[in-house]
Amino acid sequence: MNTQHKKMVVTDLDGTLLRNDKTISDYSLHIINQFRKRGNLFVIATARPVRAVKNFMVRCEFDAGIYHNGALICDKDSKIGGFGIKDPYVVSRKILSVFPDVCLAVESDDVLYANFDAERLWPGNGFVYSDSFTELKGKTADKMIVEISSFDDMERYKELLPDDLYIQMSENKIGMIMSKMATKLNGIKLLSELYRIDPDNIISFGDDYNDIDMLRGCAKGIAVENALEPVKD
Repeated sequence: MNTQHKKMVVTDLDGTLLRNDKTISDYSLHIINQFRKRGNLFVIATARPVRAVKNFMVRCEFDAGIYHNGALICDKDSKIGGFGIKDPYVVSRKILSVFPDVCLAVESDDVLYANFDAERLWPGNGFVYSDSFTELKGKTADKMIVEISSFDDMERYKELLPDDLYIQMSENKIGMIMSKMATKLNGIKLLSELYRIDPDNIISFGDDYNDIDMLRGCAKGIAVENALEPVKD
């Protein structure tokens, strides 16, 4: 089927599609349903894991999901691609050797491992406590997270990362460590090729630092009213 004429809307969740109580308005649901009934594709792009999105999107149908900022891309419930972190155990030990008191968390196989009470940052998300992260030996991680207090605080972790990883601030309280290939825009590119969607027919919505690449890279990028000023700029 030729889908070149179809459109694809990609939206961030927190602070964009979701309201403060993590629900979606009836109006938004109506618009999304009408958009999909016309044969267009509705895609979510989020830093969150699959298990959290399932809770938030019970009422809202979507065609594909870009999770962990592009580290995992799914068509419905099936993984179709992604860009993970190799040897997360080695990376975690290096960080802890320099900053032993850091609050560190790692997402792998839709499980969150953390050396602190992760419910404090992500209530209801669930986690497995680990102070050594030995569970990660031989695994690939979707992302790693360090709790930070400022942009400057985040910068001190950069020199500890291998060349294929980067760190990015989110929600002004965490630094997300990911593969340099794991971006929302790269996830969009993969989906546009899979569904044969013309790049000129892709619109994205976002509000945070991790949305900037897709807002710039899509034919039309829309920063919502409550977006951070750097995102609006």
